Amino acid sequence: MKRIILTGFALLGLLRLSAQTTPTDSTGYKSTKLKIDEINLVSSYYKQDGNNSAVTGGIGSEKLTDLSNTLDVKLLKYGKTGIKHTFDIEAGIDHYTSASSDQIDLQANSSASSADNRFYPSITYSRENEEKGNTLGIGLSSSNEFDYQSFGGNISYSKKTKDRNGEFTAKFQAYLDQVKLVLPVELRTSNGYGTESRNTFAGTLSYSQIVNQNLQIMFMADVISQSGYLSLPFHRVYFNDGSVHQENLPDTRLKIPLAIRASYFLGDNVIIRAYYRYYSDDWKLTAHTADIEVPVKLSPFFSLSPFYRYYTQSATKYFNAYGAHTAAEEFYTSNYDLSRFNSSFVGMGLKFTPAKGVFGIRHFNTVELRYGHYTKTTQMTSDIFSINIKYK
Repeated sequence: MKRIILTGFALLGLLRLSAQTTPTDSTGYKSTKLKIDEINLVSSYYKQDGNNSAVTGGIGSEKLTDLSNTLDVKLLKYGKTGIKHTFDIEAGIDHYTSASSDQIDLQANSSASSADNRFYPSITYSRENEEKGNTLGIGLSSSNEFDYQSFGGNISYSKKTKDRNGEFTAKFQAYLDQVKLVLPVELRTSNGYGTESRNTFAGTLSYSQIVNQNLQIMFMADVISQSGYLSLPFHRVYFNDGSVHQENLPDTRLKIPLAIRASYFLGDNVIIRAYYRYYSDDWKLTAHTADIEVPVKLSPFFSLSPFYRYYTQSATKYFNAYGAHTAAEEFYTSNYDLSRFNSSFVGMGLKFTPAKGVFGIRHFNTVELRYGHYTKTTQMTSDIFSINIKYK
């Protein structure tokens, strides 16, 4: 927790310096020079516990902690023809400790998998013609940790309606991954690690509409295709004869989520934000998500946002518990993320937006704190605390 707070205050010094040297622009002039539009620093601390670790075949500790820090910088300029150019540069780093991953070698607090770091930079560029109401965007990303490397790219196109109350967006994403084959220690035949590829391609269509001054809605549809090595190599599966095996799942998966999001403004001080998603895939897993958040402005500078999310899913046809799979099955997993369960996530957000800026720094305009508690019917629980510092 100390690291989260210190990270936030370290950024504060940088923002103070920038606030002192950035001139005020109150004329509406659109700068043709590249400038900082917004900076966000998000730090979070996550911890969980449970007793259904897939590393040990569906039983055993799921204790895990994760400390995450993400810095997001948005740069903006206008071309001579009035085109708006936006660059979004993001870099994140996570550090986690995992009791379950440590059991890959069956030696607690000794294996290389007991802790790891993940680094994930990304950059996105968008070109918006505000007069015509269209935007073209492209982006690149990567994610690296000890046993997993991912490289991604995306392209998107948005078009506003003539009255600017509606907007259609199409987006295509691709992720090309390499999975290092870190097997359970008793199933290894050599000291080295091979690799397998995993590819994900996703297409998204969405449409947002301002219905009236109180109601806004958005419809979203995705088609996600995965191919390659879709198992996790260190997940054990115990058969009913007592033998241990490596998780084995099909090498293709097709996912189709459909969602609707709505925001309703109850006067000037209360917003009701609701979200529903239906999910289905060809592994016979279906799921429903319902989410509600109600930001309430208690003063011009302070608001509370209680939220609640309910989730329920069926089990994939390849799941079974510890010792329940048989040798006659072609595919098998004891990963409880693919089991039947319900979950709840409840919490509160606090947002501060002082008129003169936080600590008197005008551009340092927002601090948001959020806490959430998660419970799952498989007896897993988790807590997450995050702080978001915004400079604009």
